[in-house]
Amino acid sequence: MDELVDRLVTTVGISREQAELALSNMLGFLKQAGPPDKVAELVERLPGAESVQTPRGGMGGMIGAMAAYNSLTSAGLDMGQIQGVARELIAYAKLHAGDELVNDVVASVPGLNQFA
Repeated sequence: MDELVDRLVTTVGISREQAELALSNMLGFLKQAGPPDKVAELVERLPGAESVQTPRGGMGGMIGAMAAYNSLTSAGLDMGQIQGVARELIAYAKLHAGDELVNDVVASVPGLNQFA
């Protein structure tokens, strides 16, 4: 995931620590809110994603989304930066996992399609 972290630092303008935290939270949220089989396949296709530590015991749906959002804003990211991270993560995922799989995952998580 180093390539994506570097991309987030450059494109979104956040620190490396913020980028790593954002990826951890977003991947954790996808694992909780998305279809388990498709999310597992997606993680397998993203270089280094399996090594990213994600929050445990999270919830899916709106509660999970709000928990991830709160964690990211507490780390100093504003809404524009959070949106930038989401867009970059989706673009990176499409590059490595293909449009079809990523679109399936995105479509399964309410509100995520605005970033695709």
